[in-house]
Amino acid sequence: MADVLTVTTRGSIVHLLLNRPEKRNALNDELVAAFDAFFRAVPTGARAIVVSGEGGHFSSGLDLSQHVMRQPLEVMAHSRNWHRVMAQIASSPVPVVAAMSGAVMGGGLEFAAACHVRVAEETVRFQMPEGMRGIFVGGGGSVRISKLIGPDRLTEMMLTGRTYSGAEGERLGLAHHLVPEGKALDKAFELAERIAKNSPTINGFIIQAIAQIGSMPPEAGLYAESLTAALSQTGPDAEEGLRAFLEKRPPVFR
Repeated sequence: MADVLTVTTRGSIVHLLLNRPEKRNALNDELVAAFDAFFRAVPTGARAIVVSGEGGHFSSGLDLSQHVMRQPLEVMAHSRNWHRVMAQIASSPVPVVAAMSGAVMGGGLEFAAACHVRVAEETVRFQMPEGMRGIFVGGGGSVRISKLIGPDRLTEMMLTGRTYSGAEGERLGLAHHLVPEGKALDKAFELAERIAKNSPTINGFIIQAIAQIGSMPPEAGLYAESLTAALSQTGPDAEEGLRAFLEKRPPVFR
């Protein structure tokens, strides 16, 4: 795992560094397996996770050197494994902040779309080039990227191989924050430190409840919201938050 994914800690923040710079951090089976292993057992005490790529690129996508002739069911199994691992990231109760630089393409953009907060440098290149490679997306992009920018724009992006800059991606919703070249990791850690001060329970509720509510009919979503509010407002974190507000001090959540 350490060969392709370097894991370090800074206080309560875990830093995942994609470590395949010679391949522009293309996602091979070993790297996906490393994600799987990490997110199945996130370190105790982690309050936020920052993800970045070594060597100036976030990820150039699926490692096509591993793309071999497979039967349809084998391709489906490979794709479904990606779906499972990306779902672990998307549903992680510990928020994930992506620091995006250089190439954010294909499977790399699918991976970024599973993260909860995305920071892009101005020089980022967002692209979905699968159509030009004679393949279709298989890592969840048709669902997650479509939710970010809409099916119509994703269709055009894949048909033409269009590349978006960091500024264009931020405007469309591929990124939440835009920073100058070389500043994505600093901004990601700044945001992670802010997130880490929140209640871990509420962070988990925000990530998981909103994702579920977004796919529910309105009335079911409103009911789920009320249940989540009831759970959140009757625990020790709510007591600490209210006490801190009245005492005019920052809350300290355990």
